[in-house]
Amino acid sequence: MNVQCVICHRHEILEDDSPLAKKLRNRPIHTFMCPTCYERIRVNTEKRKQSGNFRLFHDHKKNAGF
Repeated sequence: MNVQCVICHRHEILEDDSPLAKKLRNRPIHTFMCPTCYERIRVNTEKRKQSGNFRLFHDHKKNAGF
């Protein structure tokens, strides 16, 4: 299966019967990232987590007047 990284647009070939290829085939909303881009994003996310400026979800306002 030919795939393209959504960040760097590098083309790669996945085995047709690999779990990742099956996930990409059956759920088109899932996107492929090459290992280089995936690692770069993982490292940068870890840096943000360590700095304390990383929040996964926004805090919801309590008692918004309703």
